[in-house]
Amino acid sequence: MSACAPTPDSTQPNDKSAPIPPPGASGPPPGQEPPAEQQRPAGAPPPSGASPAERRRADFSASISVFLIALPLSLGIALATGAPLQAGLVAAAVGGILVGALGGAPLQVSGPAAGLTVITADLIQQYGWRTTCAITALAGLSQLALSALRVARSALMVSPAIVHGMLAGIGATIALSQLHIVLGGEPESSAIDNLADLPGQLVDPQLAPLTIGGLTVAVLLLWPRLPGRAGGLTRRALPAALAAVVLATLVSWLVSLRVPRVDLPSWSSHALPQLPDGPVLGLLAAVLTITLVASVESLLSAVAVDKLAAARQRAGGVRVPRADLDRELRGQGFANVVSGSLGGLPVTGVAVRSAANVAAGAVSRRSTILHGCWILLATGLLVGLLEQIPLAALAALVMVVGIQMVNITHIRSVTKHREVLVYAATAVGVTLFGVLEGVGIGIAMAVAVSLHRLTHTRISQELLPDGSHQVRVRGQLTFLAVPRLTRVLTQLPERARVTVECDSTFIDHAAYETLHDWCAAHRSQGGTVELPGELAQPRGELTPRHHCPPWQSWRNHRCTAGEGEACTVDSPRKSPDQLLGGLRNFQRRTAPVVRRELARLEREGQRPSQLFLTCADSRLVTSMITSSGPGDLFTVRNIGNLVPPPGTESGDDSVGAAIEYALTELGVTSITVCGHSGCGAMRALHTVHQGQRSAPPGSLGRWLSHARPSLERLSAGAPPGLDDGQESDPLEALCLGNVMQQLEHLGRYERVAQRVAEGTLELRGMYFHVGRAQAYVLDHGGARAPVFLAVRPEVAGSGAPRVSPNGGPTPVRRSG
Repeated sequence: MSACAPTPDSTQPNDKSAPIPPPGASGPPPGQEPPAEQQRPAGAPPPSGASPAERRRADFSASISVFLIALPLSLGIALATGAPLQAGLVAAAVGGILVGALGGAPLQVSGPAAGLTVITADLIQQYGWRTTCAITALAGLSQLALSALRVARSALMVSPAIVHGMLAGIGATIALSQLHIVLGGEPESSAIDNLADLPGQLVDPQLAPLTIGGLTVAVLLLWPRLPGRAGGLTRRALPAALAAVVLATLVSWLVSLRVPRVDLPSWSSHALPQLPDGPVLGLLAAVLTITLVASVESLLSAVAVDKLAAARQRAGGVRVPRADLDRELRGQGFANVVSGSLGGLPVTGVAVRSAANVAAGAVSRRSTILHGCWILLATGLLVGLLEQIPLAALAALVMVVGIQMVNITHIRSVTKHREVLVYAATAVGVTLFGVLEGVGIGIAMAVAVSLHRLTHTRISQELLPDGSHQVRVRGQLTFLAVPRLTRVLTQLPERARVTVECDSTFIDHAAYETLHDWCAAHRSQGGTVELPGELAQPRGELTPRHHCPPWQSWRNHRCTAGEGEACTVDSPRKSPDQLLGGLRNFQRRTAPVVRRELARLEREGQRPSQLFLTCADSRLVTSMITSSGPGDLFTVRNIGNLVPPPGTESGDDSVGAAIEYALTELGVTSITVCGHSGCGAMRALHTVHQGQRSAPPGSLGRWLSHARPSLERLSAGAPPGLDDGQESDPLEALCLGNVMQQLEHLGRYERVAQRVAEGTLELRGMYFHVGRAQAYVLDHGGARAPVFLAVRPEVAGSGAPRVSPNGGPTPVRRSG
């Protein structure tokens, strides 16, 4: 129920009252009719091939869910600000209808948000409600001006630590003020006063409001935990926020509790804005504050909703256009102008209601617009029911919202990125001094932290086992770090072998000169110094910086071209010096980085847990596709990734020897056979089988004879396929079948069969499609035909499918 916008690494809503069903159901298999609408789980989004009627029904259903969440929250937020309760309903209706129709984020739901509660409450206390409405309208005009300048993306430059700290401070302030209402008292104007009066309020609470508030909190916490299928259906039909308010209202009515209740004045006496009256600078600051906070919160929420919609689409749901942030800002501006003019609260995009909208299956802006229409109807038709709601129930609801704005996920995120000081300074500043002051404190802390990182450079040296010394520089190497650098360098003995390891992205002139002057002096005394990368070259002869990864093709490597040569598309043939150029580049850029790890591996020996048997094809880069480093894989490569069965090696024992060594000496726990698309060995085998050419003579022909069982396997049964809908041609079918056949050959080795039977060895089939850069893992379990499952980046926590040596199904072990 929090109004805070999720970060990129935290896009899941933290609203415990909004029932979020699993993201979308996959579409029907090709060639089948889509299931009937009633067969799709309630609340699940329609599949990508849904008809227009299904999409309309999904939007209608989602609008009801969002309306049930927004109605009590809009009243509660209005209560927390001290505004007329109708102002929350006005803002919710205007935000839903206007922003839904004019905004640039189709699935974003706008309305009154807890993030502006403290700001609005301060403005009401200082200028009065009617002037606050005028300030809201002026803030909307400011948003329209910003959207015309197309600066919406600039709002995303604000540090997430500041945004989340601001929302946490606002949440703490809201929780403290609403707790007084739950206890039967009246909140003070500041968080400090509320905190000071809290002990006295706790000593002498009023029983009736406390009972209603406690019941509301209990329902909010327990409702999402309703067990079983019935509980799931109940949560979908009745959100926790609405359930808590309804139950509290029924209890207060049944036992005739005398508690303050909602008072909705007649619309004929509804307060409208008046011309601002007050200090010009103060009014400008108020307009600027509303503009910036509402804009940043709305845009961050739109970005988060984009991520949720994209995740749903990957799961088979309907595609939704990405947000146009400038248009979204324009829609928010129009909504604030209208809301302020009609006597409503400020409007922002609300991440949690938007997340509930996505999860409820909405596919277009119709859902948001309809939710606003339901709010509008409720303000005219449900006044009598709304006036039965106890204020303590709304206060408890908003208090929980405030507590949830102190988001644990956000705290973990800023801690991981070493910005917890910025977060804490902003949160404390907002709580103690106000939103604008707290944000200013947060910005100052962020600048201080950045300066500290720029100036805080760690420089150390250690003696390596080979007798050489290593100097390590972590951080930016500027003139501020020169004293520390000099102190470390002067501690090194004369005639020592020294390696300098530096990860700085910036080295200024003073640090460069200091380092090179010391190098010259050290070498003159008989020592040796190895500098990393381009630091080893004279200042005036530095080569242009490049960003070639170690596995990039020589065709695109400027740094590995021969002397006086350039690698261009027009001259694809490489000089023999290309290899030496690559070696020089390794010594210049990569060796200083990996030397420490390779030295450790040399001392400790290799301890890989995986044997990776794959093709010798030059396009298959094992370390790249497996994200492995030195010492991780024991790799065997040959033409066609073949495993000759025991006793049929015909003079080539290399594969059998590698298998025995990996099992007996290295103790690997997994063996993977990896084939790939466009395999030259399989192409040769296929053309021979089709009679288009004769078998290759000599060693190549004898070696390919080990793959003939793959042809026989393919002819005997249905070939395995890929699970992503890509059709396989005969050559690819042979490549896939060859992987399965070589796994069967692998299982005939006595030691392999014994380890598999003991459960200490796992065999895995793998296929890599070079053109699509897509890896697949063989799944041969269950009743279905063998299939290669595409490895997806968003799938984590599941074990790889296992294959038995005889091609039969074996259980799949799951990790985590």
